Amino acid sequence: MTVRIVTDSTSDLPIEQAKALGIEIVPLTVAFGDDAYLDNIEMDNAAFYQKLQGSKELPRTSQPAPARFQETFTRLIQEGATGILSVHLTSQLSGTYQSACTARDALPEDLRKIPIEIVDSKTTSVGMGYPVIKAAEEAQAGLGLEEIKAHLVDRLERTRIFAVLDTLEYVRRGGRIGGATAMLGNVLNIKPIISLKEGVVIPVERARTRGKAYARVAQILQELGPIEYLAIAESSEEVGQQLSEALKPVYSGDIAIWKLGAVLGTHTGPGTAAISVVTAK
Repeated sequence: MTVRIVTDSTSDLPIEQAKALGIEIVPLTVAFGDDAYLDNIEMDNAAFYQKLQGSKELPRTSQPAPARFQETFTRLIQEGATGILSVHLTSQLSGTYQSACTARDALPEDLRKIPIEIVDSKTTSVGMGYPVIKAAEEAQAGLGLEEIKAHLVDRLERTRIFAVLDTLEYVRRGGRIGGATAMLGNVLNIKPIISLKEGVVIPVERARTRGKAYARVAQILQELGPIEYLAIAESSEEVGQQLSEALKPVYSGDIAIWKLGAVLGTHTGPGTAAISVVTAK
């Protein structure tokens, strides 16, 4: 049995790693004014954050059209896939999941004989990327579609993600808080900690400095108990290294470093660092 794995660019998977595992990445689009770019194809993470800092307007992100998913599903089936698992960022932040569902349901009848399971990860970035990697490894090992999906959903349910923002400015631009609140927060150097719950962005708390915010994240990590996997998603090497150092007193295991992509970065801004934690069973 040949199961193929599909995800979208918000998984922030390194391109070479995805290719090695046979993972298909369908890109979202990031637009600065009239200039549109395929996420992590026509614009990588470093270029995105550089352009974001210089942009007066918040960029727009848009999901892939159903036709792009349909082309991907069709090609994988023609290549011999006997099942497809398609995993996407939280439907609370994007229409990507729905776009994939629409594409599957519109496939010709002969192609619909091949099972395609589409999963709303209820998370994004490294919170989605690691479960997708494990699913691809299981597919290469010959596991069946339903078993791979069950393992993926289990890992997603055990995944927590926490992000520390460097500024409230980008949250203000996105319309989530008022200008006065953002101005006061920036004057006081407040560093918000946010998380995702059931796919929705929620505030955790606010710290007065970046160092205190990272220390609080370390404390949260310690309270979660045994860890299967831990990763940092960084918008820059500087903040990634600072967060890594803050975690060392409470966690002695390996810490994977990922690059934080454009979709989450649009709403959190440069200077953001996040951790994704998969708790042990």
